[in-house]
Amino acid sequence: MTSAFNAYAALAVAIVFEVTASALLQQSAQFTRPGPTLAMVMFYAASFYALSVAIRVIPMSIAYAIWGGVGIILTTTVSFVLFRQILDSAAFVGIALIVSGVVIINLFSETTVR
Repeated sequence: MTSAFNAYAALAVAIVFEVTASALLQQSAQFTRPGPTLAMVMFYAASFYALSVAIRVIPMSIAYAIWGGVGIILTTTVSFVLFRQILDSAAFVGIALIVSGVVIINLFSETTVR
């Protein structure tokens, strides 16, 4: 496997861990529940470690944009499915703009690793 493949795999793991940690943040009830709080800290730490592995190959600005953009979409989805949080149209437009930015970076930027 190529180093680019491994870097993007690490980035995908970082995103999944970050979304999991964000869901646990909701479950921690402002850090009053020890189990979800400890799990949240562990998932955030693992997410940042995986992100650090990814930025060995992927430029940090690109990796962070993908991590943030995809993380927002997945966190929004998890919030809707698990916590029944509904967004208004302005929130959807904002998320669509973020997604557009990530797509533009990946399709047209010469900075990305291919």
